[in-house]
Amino acid sequence: MASLGFRAVPPRPSDEDRERAMELLRDSAADGRVSHHTFERRMELILTARRSDELEAAVHDLRPQPREPLVIRAVGAVSALPGRLRRAWQTARLPELLLPLPGPHPMSIGRAPGSALRLNDETVSRAHAQLHSSARGWVLRDLGSSNGTWVNGRRVTGSVNVRPGDHVRFGRVSFRLTGR
Repeated sequence: MASLGFRAVPPRPSDEDRERAMELLRDSAADGRVSHHTFERRMELILTARRSDELEAAVHDLRPQPREPLVIRAVGAVSALPGRLRRAWQTARLPELLLPLPGPHPMSIGRAPGSALRLNDETVSRAHAQLHSSARGWVLRDLGSSNGTWVNGRRVTGSVNVRPGDHVRFGRVSFRLTGR
């Protein structure tokens, strides 16, 4: 005896399901987590969804994520403490790099003999970076160095504003910027 294999068709999303999805989308847009263009595109997906999984796909990343229990957050904070203390200790003990007086010419940083700040370290490129003053303050620009220019632990690609107190690193050579 042959059996006919019927596929079960999932039910279409109800109006109530659509309204919950639209409310989640509206709240996300009001919080600034979704752009106007994304709001319009997802609204169209919600209104035309034929299956519940299509509706879920339109809002899956907007649902609030469950928070970790307090104990897990506390253990994470305690385990991160030694690293934070070590970084704070090292940053406080860094040699100071005095920002020069504002002027029309940038301060060149590198291993080349003509650099204003010459760093004799193999991880520093010959023409590593430039520091110059602008109307908004001091700007540090990486010049395509091999081992990178870093400000406060983040690699600089292009230019970034810096100020006294920032931790800068050229290759493996680190400084703490200070003002006059």
